[in-house]
Amino acid sequence: MRLWRELRPAVFAAAPTLAAALSLTAGVMLLASGATPSIPDRFLALYKVTPVVLIEVSHFLSSIMGLVLVLLAFGLRARLDAAWAAAVAVLLVTAPLALLKGFAWEEAAALALMAVVLIPLHGAFPRKARLSSMEVTPGWLFSAFAVVAGAGLLGLWSFQHADYGDMPFWAVMADDDAARAVRGWAGAAVLLFAFGVWRLIASAATPKVVGESDPELARIRGILAKAEEAEPGSNLALLGDKRFIFSPSGESFLMFGVRGRSWISLGAPVGRRDERMDLLWRFRELADAHAARPGFYGLDAEHLPDIVELGFSISKVGEAAAVALDSFSIEGTKRGNLRRAWRQACDGGARFEVVPPEGVWAIMPELQAISDAWLVHHAGGDKSFSMGGFYPNYVAEFPVGIVRFEGRIVAFATLWVTAAKTSFSMDLMRYVEDGPRRIMDYLFVELIEWGRAQGYQAIDFGMAPLSGLDDRPLAPVLSRVGALIFERGEDIYNFQGVRSYKGKYDPVWRPRYIAAPNRWSIPLILADMGLLTSGGMASLAKRPKRGEEAQPIAA
Repeated sequence: MRLWRELRPAVFAAAPTLAAALSLTAGVMLLASGATPSIPDRFLALYKVTPVVLIEVSHFLSSIMGLVLVLLAFGLRARLDAAWAAAVAVLLVTAPLALLKGFAWEEAAALALMAVVLIPLHGAFPRKARLSSMEVTPGWLFSAFAVVAGAGLLGLWSFQHADYGDMPFWAVMADDDAARAVRGWAGAAVLLFAFGVWRLIASAATPKVVGESDPELARIRGILAKAEEAEPGSNLALLGDKRFIFSPSGESFLMFGVRGRSWISLGAPVGRRDERMDLLWRFRELADAHAARPGFYGLDAEHLPDIVELGFSISKVGEAAAVALDSFSIEGTKRGNLRRAWRQACDGGARFEVVPPEGVWAIMPELQAISDAWLVHHAGGDKSFSMGGFYPNYVAEFPVGIVRFEGRIVAFATLWVTAAKTSFSMDLMRYVEDGPRRIMDYLFVELIEWGRAQGYQAIDFGMAPLSGLDDRPLAPVLSRVGALIFERGEDIYNFQGVRSYKGKYDPVWRPRYIAAPNRWSIPLILADMGLLTSGGMASLAKRPKRGEEAQPIAA
């Protein structure tokens, strides 16, 4: 028992692949057996003691069950509990059928042994989804078609080259055996065709974009309001440009965007931790069923074990900065410049307040004017998907930290909050050009104090793209290219400036990752991610005039 406890994690990790291989092997064996001639002497002995109708039914059902096992292999690979139960049941049923169709005891023993191997592996199939929800991919359907076609060709060749010797009675029976093989093969082929048509009709359509006026947005707000698994960036779900997959309980969601063949999930699922893995699998299966290229962007290190289980390749894309609020202070020589900027703003008459969501519409015209003036000097206009933009309905979803100077608002930041209060973050951060100098430093200090008073554990300053990538001779190519762009690509984006500006708050830097089914897909996912965020090639190509570049932290 101790040995089993030690080996159990490794066995369960390999179990889905092993079970899928066994199911596929059993299915191919049954299809091939049903399409080829029976062993003459065994069949004659069985024919004397078994009703013909039982032989006919067993032969036909064995071929049908063979196709079922081929299709179930996909569900086993995806860790579906229903696929495990169905595979065990089919193996136990087909074992006696192998005896009845031609006394193929070797085949019956192999099927029974496979069932015995699968039974103790139940714990490796934790996904409690209905078998009808299994999204069989076009590639898997083509593989099943190839297996059925191959079995038919094998049967045709076998009957044409069968040698019955001097057994006249069996030669007479051979025509009946061939007819049984054709019926079994045709039944499997018709079933496969019907299944393919059904999947074409029944496969879930690509989820629609949930816009600002969509009733589903209220459902998303409800999940965010009580989510135990959410980061500040999860609030981008309210931007009105995402598609969603919801858990059966309705308490979790995964948000993603579509560009071309790329389906890109923004971060990990939001909501309940125990529903995360099922949503990850459903996203991958749904993308596969639509022949799409699935990917994940902005993943935290704690999500990587689940992503590895999907079989995805992973690459680092940057680092996120977070500051613990219980230890942050502007006192001391290290933060003298920050402290002086804060005091100068206070002495000059700057005043800070946080306006709750219900009060944001009252100041919306002032915020809009600040945003419009700010965008004149910044490239590309408002962003989307992975970055918030100034869209009034979206801005009104959140508390807004504002700075007033001489009676007018001179700077603001919309705030992403989380139900668990693990951290909060700033989304849009904009200011007027004619306001007090370094007013954003004043705003950040005040926001940190506000977050501490509200009981938040940390403030998230967001990601520094391409930060922390290794440029070593043996580092991955993507990492080395990213490091080169970080060092030499200031004309494209202020990579080092963003890192430097956030670094003055002495944050903890946490790596962020991108994931795709294979390594060569990662650059494609990255390219489509950039286009989703920028709004297309035209917006991506816009640059501010020389000397009008944005401050690094503003977004």
